[in-house]
Amino acid sequence: MYGRILINAFSPRHGPRSFYVGVVNRMIDIPPEKSHEPQIPAYKSKTGESLEIKRARLLYQSRKRGMLENGLLLSTFAARHLAGMTEAQADQYDRLINLPSNDWDIYHWACGTKPTPPQFDNEVMDRLKRHTRNREREVRLRQPDLH
Repeated sequence: MYGRILINAFSPRHGPRSFYVGVVNRMIDIPPEKSHEPQIPAYKSKTGESLEIKRARLLYQSRKRGMLENGLLLSTFAARHLAGMTEAQADQYDRLINLPSNDWDIYHWACGTKPTPPQFDNEVMDRLKRHTRNREREVRLRQPDLH
């Protein structure tokens, strides 16, 4: 596969610049240990945590996502539904927001543009999908206030 290498640079004299520096004639697989991508550590579920503490942690984690879309979606969902979740539902939500390494996956599953994997296809995901559809046309332009 052919492609061009694009370099983004900043020049004090000319400002941001993009330019092509060469042609690649094949794709190169870079092993994860040599990649420049940050490695995300595997998620370890919390043990011995009270339901009240778990809810507080999940509320915070719902607000502090890697992308604004999920921050808005998950924080409004958590503010509305987290207080009424059982221990089992809170565990499902915990796994949903912490196990996938790509926030875009969560977003696409919630929007229904990609099928939800069986391990996350549960009652909490169904509630999140209903929340995402927003049939009430609720305005969600900012994250809810913390208590």
